[in-house]
This record gives sequence, C-alpha cells and structure tokens, in this order.
Amino acid sequence: MRRLALAALAATLAAGLAACHPAVSDQTAFDARVRDYLMKHPDELRAALENMQAKEDSDEVKALAAADARAKAVLPALRAQLEHDPRDFVANPAGAVTVTEFYDYRCPHCINIAPRVISLIHARPDVRFVFKEMPIFGPTSEHAARAALAAKAQGKDYVGLYEALMAARPLTDDEIDRLAASKGVNIAAMNAAATVSADQSHLDDIAKLAQKLGIDGTPGFIVGDSIIHGEDYPALESAIAKAAGGAGRNRA
Repeated sequence: MRRLALAALAATLAAGLAACHPAVSDQTAFDARVRDYLMKHPDELRAALENMQAKEDSDEVKALAAADARAKAVLPALRAQLEHDPRDFVANPAGAVTVTEFYDYRCPHCINIAPRVISLIHARPDVRFVFKEMPIFGPTSEHAARAALAAKAQGKDYVGLYEALMAARPLTDDEIDRLAASKGVNIAAMNAAATVSADQSHLDDIAKLAQKLGIDGTPGFIVGDSIIHGEDYPALESAIAKAAGGAGRNRA
C-alpha cells in the first residue's frame, strides 16, 4: 500500500514540475528530475505520504461505518438465518448470548484467532457459538468447509475438526481428508454427489448472507447488533459482555 501511495505521490509531484507531459524520449531525464526533487524535499514527501495515509484510513473507516449501519438495519430480518440455520454447527446451544463467526480455514487471521475461539467455547458455556463456513480462498478452502459440514451432518467432532484444520500446516486436500477421517467422518459419504450439491447450496447461502451483512472478509463476528471485522478479540469480548448484560436484564 505504501509503495502504491509513493508511486501516486511521485506522479502528483511530477505533474507540478512540468506543465506538459514529457515526450517518451525524454522520460529518463524527467524521471531523474522527479527523483532529485523528492530527494531534496524529504519532509514534504513524508508529510504528503502521511496525509494520503490519513485520508485512506479516514475513508476506510467511513465506508466501514456506513456498511455496518446498513447491516444493522437489515439484521432483524436476517437474524433467524444468521443464528438459527439448522445446517450450521452450534457449540453451547443452550447459551444465552449468541456469537456467529464467518471464517475460512486458510485465512491467516482466522487461524490466529481460532485458539481463542476454542478457549471461549470451553470457558463460556453461556456463549452460544454459531459456525458459518465461508471459504474465500479457493477449492481447498471449500474442501475443508465441506469436511466440517460432513462432521456436523454425521454427528462427529466438529469443534475438534475445526481446531485441527486451523492448526494444519500446510492445509492440503489430502490432509483435510486425513484429519476428517481421524474424527470419524465418512469421506465417501462426504463426497457423494447429493451431499456435495447440498453443501454447495449451503455455502452459497452463507456467502449471500455475508454480503447482505457487509462481511466482505474473514474472520467476521456478529454478537447481537455488534459487528466485528477481523481478529479483534478485545472487541469480541466487549460485544459479548454487552450482550450478556442485556441478556441478564431480560431474564430479570
């Protein structure tokens, strides 16, 4: 990102050095003039880069806030699909607070936060955790998602397979099958044409739901009306605490 910004800045400053664009034959000399200008004005270059970065950050924050506002407006209509799709695996199904995660087994940020997700599930039985398979990194990610869905459908150790898939290095198709089989998944049944078709329909529905909710990357968490983008565990903890307080008041 910084390299692109520098290139854009050089082009902007270059425009100020000449009223007309240089001829192709003069490009080498023109480039030398640009480099010389930048070398002689490092403070100006640094300030311009910082201003560009601040603008990019501000624009991104504003865009994300607008997307979250749109998502919160449609959340009530999508709540059942988000939290109670019977095709999804749910840990701690009796929990009073629901957390939904959209993730990919090959996403570095999902991998980073996975151990904390596992710890949360074990430490907080009051937190109902919905797993939304959202493979965005190609066929191997889709293969891993289908293996997990097979574990759910066949009554096997879904959470254990989630943990194993997140920890696998590298995560290959063969390793996915080996890990799934180690958890008791019937691989032949997983790969049956009817199962593959049903799983693809499920994954397509999750992708469409994520789009409606402004989840354009992984991981993405939703707790009540809070939307957490990325591996921001403190924000997730805060959203859970807020939701738990609301659940306690509702029970009272």
